Amino acid sequence: MPVKSRLFTIGIDYGTQSGRAVLVDIQNGREEAVDVTPYRHGVIDEFLPSNGSKLKPDWALQHPEDYLEVLRTSVPAVIKASGIDPAQVIGIGIDFTACTMLPVDAEFQPLCLKAEWKERPHAWLKLWKHHAAQEEATLINKLAEARGERWLQRYGGKLSSEWMLAKSLQILKEDPEIYAEADLFVEAADWIVAQMTGELNRNSCTAGYKSNWHKSDGYPSGDFLEKLHPGLADLYETKLRGDVVPLGSLAGSLLPSMAEQMNLCPGIAVAVGNIDAHAAVPAVGVVSPGKMVMVMGTSTCHMLLAEEERAVEGICGVVEDGIIPGLFGYEAGQSAVGDIFGWFVDESVPAYLQAEAGDRGISIHELLEEKASQLKPGESGLLALDWHNGNRSTLMDADLTGLILGMTLSTKPEDIYRALLEATAFGTRTIVEAFRKGGLDVNELYACGGLPQRNKLLMQIYADVNNMEIKLSDTDLTPAIGAAMFAAVVAGSEAGGYHSIQEAASFMARIKEETIKPIPENVEIYDALFIQYKRLHDVFGKDAESVMKNLKRIRNA
Repeated sequence: MPVKSRLFTIGIDYGTQSGRAVLVDIQNGREEAVDVTPYRHGVIDEFLPSNGSKLKPDWALQHPEDYLEVLRTSVPAVIKASGIDPAQVIGIGIDFTACTMLPVDAEFQPLCLKAEWKERPHAWLKLWKHHAAQEEATLINKLAEARGERWLQRYGGKLSSEWMLAKSLQILKEDPEIYAEADLFVEAADWIVAQMTGELNRNSCTAGYKSNWHKSDGYPSGDFLEKLHPGLADLYETKLRGDVVPLGSLAGSLLPSMAEQMNLCPGIAVAVGNIDAHAAVPAVGVVSPGKMVMVMGTSTCHMLLAEEERAVEGICGVVEDGIIPGLFGYEAGQSAVGDIFGWFVDESVPAYLQAEAGDRGISIHELLEEKASQLKPGESGLLALDWHNGNRSTLMDADLTGLILGMTLSTKPEDIYRALLEATAFGTRTIVEAFRKGGLDVNELYACGGLPQRNKLLMQIYADVNNMEIKLSDTDLTPAIGAAMFAAVVAGSEAGGYHSIQEAASFMARIKEETIKPIPENVEIYDALFIQYKRLHDVFGKDAESVMKNLKRIRNA
């Protein structure tokens, strides 16, 4: 028989390739059950599903029905696997990759699901790593800088092509008919919450970090938007209209129709949406300044709390109450981390290593980690730039590409693999130093996500490169735990939940006792290598006419 005294919330983590539902015990933050639903359509970056037409370079779309399938499949699965009574679930929270945006009609129906629009690429949902709006982002940044727009400095002096404004402008320029047809542009996080509650709430996290909303100043002015493009002047009053509500707010109650599909009780509390990386911060117990949380997966987000708002080079944003109420939340990031290692394994590993891994019954990643661990820092003679998917921080440039320097005829796959691990660590150090230069303390490092759980060498390199001890999450489902924590907050103490996210963190946050400490002799070598990394970083990243940039221009032409 189920134990009635135990209460649970569900955190649903929407990632790049799949969605996962996690049933969490609110007394200790432990996962009672987990279920993953891979997206049937995956990342749509080559051909449009409706007619097979080829997409242009740097496009990245997804299918909104894949997100609904997570609710219908994974939520009932965790209830069934746990054997609990659905009445023991008091709330639901979600986190999402962002900015992932879609145009919808007045009934919140995605335009890409309508017969008359499904063959138009701009009717589809643009995933966070849709980088085809770089031209628009460049226009935005040039105009904002020329006009001295104050809000630009909150985003490190540059807006990303990944964000709402650049993507909206791209739609307007390239398919004005779709722009006109859309009643709203919405974050996928807000759209999926609206499917559960019937009400649209724009959460302050995505609105602040991805749509340039500010708690005191609101959005950029219509005058700025009109100068950018006459048709864009009323974007925030029309396509992006709607109340912005803070994290930890109640979005509404679970609709009976959705409750039936999800095998839950109707009327339970649903939290407003959140960004995946931001939800992870309280889940590792970070609710005070000076502690950087690295959310490491296909990409990495670097989250930091502070008591004041400062201009920091190349940050993705600073938002008051954007992560934890009462504090300023800073975000920086790297556009590709795990994706880089995955690319190398998928595209560049020779047959003899494939055979060795097969004979030993281990993965290629495990084999390469083992071999790379036998190398000392600097031994390979290689140095890489971690820009295979552009640079998010601190250069904010999606047109940048990867580079590996120092290869000879004796270079081995494990040499390259280690150089790529080191490159991502150097990218993180660049971000840490930018925060410190901006006057913010970074005294502790925390790591969560899938990568820290799987690759010990990677985490040792990060500790050595940054010369900082790293504390590790006790789960690879950290964002989902954070989402479940916010669900416990919106359920409230009367339902058995919590008064605040700080209180929820005191019960539900989880980190390991084990930490990763820097090795002094490695630190010294990596200090020398980082100087060389910064030279490459500046040569290729800060020159608009660099060879790297020109190669991409030639390709695109």
